[in-house]
Amino acid sequence: QVQLVESGGGLVQPGGSLRLSCAASGSISSSTMSWYRQAPGKEREFVASITSGGSTNYAIALKGRFTISRDNTKNTVYLQMNTRKPEDTAVYICLLVGTAEQRFLENWGKGTLVTVSS
Repeated sequence: QVQLVESGGGLVQPGGSLRLSCAASGSISSSTMSWYRQAPGKEREFVASITSGGSTNYAIALKGRFTISRDNTKNTVYLQMNTRKPEDTAVYICLLVGTAEQRFLENWGKGTLVTVSS
């Protein structure tokens, strides 16, 4: 089973950009990858996803400000965050969904904390 490790979080000021990374221990080339986030005291919410073919999907509220991408040669998926806002503060979690042969097994990372505060 593929293990996922997120990185790139930390304490940052509003505005500017930030790129989070999700590194997998194995191949992700055949898998749909997603980012979720969970703010303090709130439920986990969908952020973005990208299929093996490169098709993307975004939460409506974040579309245009966040960008998901992947580099299969590095077994890594990224989340580009632009115009950071305090409400973006959350634990950002990476998800890999396996293939049909893998019974669409879900592999979740532990998350990386992003704190946006002035």
